[in-house]
This record gives sequence, structure tokens and C-alpha cells, in this order.
Amino acid sequence: MKFGKTDHAGHIDFSLPGDHPDTRAVLEQGAGNPEICIGCAKWNRTDLKGFYPRGTKDELAYYSTQFNSIELNATFYNNFPVATIEGWREKTGDDFRFFPKVHQGISHWKRLKDAQAPTSEYLDGIAHLQEKLGTIFLQLPDNFGPKNWEVLKSYLMEWPQGFPLALELRNAGWYDGSWNTDLLWEVLHERNIAHIITDSAGRRDLLHMRLSTPVAFIRYNGANVASDYTRLDDWAERLKQWIGMGIEKIFFFVHQNVEEESPLLSAYLIEKLNREAGTNLKVPAKGK
Repeated sequence: MKFGKTDHAGHIDFSLPGDHPDTRAVLEQGAGNPEICIGCAKWNRTDLKGFYPRGTKDELAYYSTQFNSIELNATFYNNFPVATIEGWREKTGDDFRFFPKVHQGISHWKRLKDAQAPTSEYLDGIAHLQEKLGTIFLQLPDNFGPKNWEVLKSYLMEWPQGFPLALELRNAGWYDGSWNTDLLWEVLHERNIAHIITDSAGRRDLLHMRLSTPVAFIRYNGANVASDYTRLDDWAERLKQWIGMGIEKIFFFVHQNVEEESPLLSAYLIEKLNREAGTNLKVPAKGK
């Protein structure tokens, strides 16, 4: 994980900004009693060192007994055969959910232009997750800024409504006041698209704290330092507040420069929410 990486985490103010004024109004539209999914971005043993008990034969099958969800970054790099996708579905429990990333050929190579055919191909495959398909997320490259607004708008307006979508924007121009963000929020509201909040040590500008739907999709990038845990304390408090305000869904996925810490951080957040927000999420084993 190179995005947002920093070697100077000790000098960063990690406090969460206050909610955008529009967030309360969005949350008040929610029905409460939220669905909560917390997990990692990968399940392979190489990255999650120490997480799997000795003798584990199938990593995904075991992972799904500990967590209720996975952020499926693998679909960014490959369009997998239907047999592989159906295998993922069959290995996991009834309540497990996958949150796949849109393929890079759509977001980074074509940059959403003339992307109907590859999008259809992508969705045709992902649809085989069936009831275990969570929200798909579209991540756009750092150099995809407001000058590309009309292309983005067209793509979002044409996205099939049967597939829940979340959007991650990484260019600073979307948030620095140089562009009228109301145009973006109108489309996200209209199309019921969640707007991802990215919490990364080196990119504090992406903490916009403005929800477009009663869904919080958070991509948390740790820095493998002690403050990773105190940052999660702040998130637990904010999520507790949002639960009290009526949020309907919380999707929270943990990344690390060294991914072996991800299950520990995810477990920490789950325990914190259970204790302080009254949730009843399964606490995963913490490995050796």
C-alpha cells in the first residue's frame, strides 16, 4: 500500500474533522439499526501473517468464520472466471459480504470513457456473488480531478441501479474549494451512491466527512504505528454518534503498509464498538 504512506506519522494531526453540515440531514433520513461490516482488504496468508491457525487449508473459508466481510481489491487487478467467483461465494457463510473494487481497466485505463462494454463484462462476473455481493466501489486515480466532471457524471448516471455503488475520489481538487462540489453531491444523492471517506496518514484532505446517503463506507489506511489504535478510538466515537443519528449501513475496511496488523486493528474496532456503541459483532481471533 503506497497511497498516503508517510514516514513521519508522529508529526501528523490525526483528529477527525467535524461532520459536514449536510451529514446530519442525510443521517436523519436513515432507518437506524444499521448493518455493520468490518474487515480487511485481503485474505491471503502471505499478507496476514500469524492470523491463520496452523493447518488451515482454505484461507477464505477460515477468514469468513472470523469476519463478516472483505474489501475485494483483487477485482481491481483481474477479471476472474465465473467459477472462481462462485467458489468464493460457496466457501463463505450466509451472512458474509464481498465489497469488490471496479477493475482498473475501467477506472484507470479508460478513465470512464467508452467504458460501457468493460463495465458490463465486470458486472456480469461480479453478479455471481449473488446475495453475498455488498457494495461495489469505484476508485478513481489521483490525477482524475474536477476537469473530468462531465465524464464522471455521465458514468454515474448510467451505472445500473441494481448494483449498489460507492465512489472514492483522490484528487485534491474535489475538496479544496476550487470547484463547486454541490454538483457532485446532487448526482450522488439522486443515484443513491455512497461517497467513500478515506482515512490515510498522508492524505488528510480526503476526510470530507460528508455522507451522500445514510451509508458510511470508510477505507482506513494505518501506518503501522501506535497511533493507528488511537485513530480507531476516534472512529468508534464518530460511528457511535452516527448510529445514534440513524445511519443505515457502516462499511469499514482496514489497510496497512504491512498488512499483518490489519486483523488486529479490525478486531480492536469491533471490540470498541461492541463495548461503547452496543453492537453485537463477532470478535475475530487475533492469531498467535
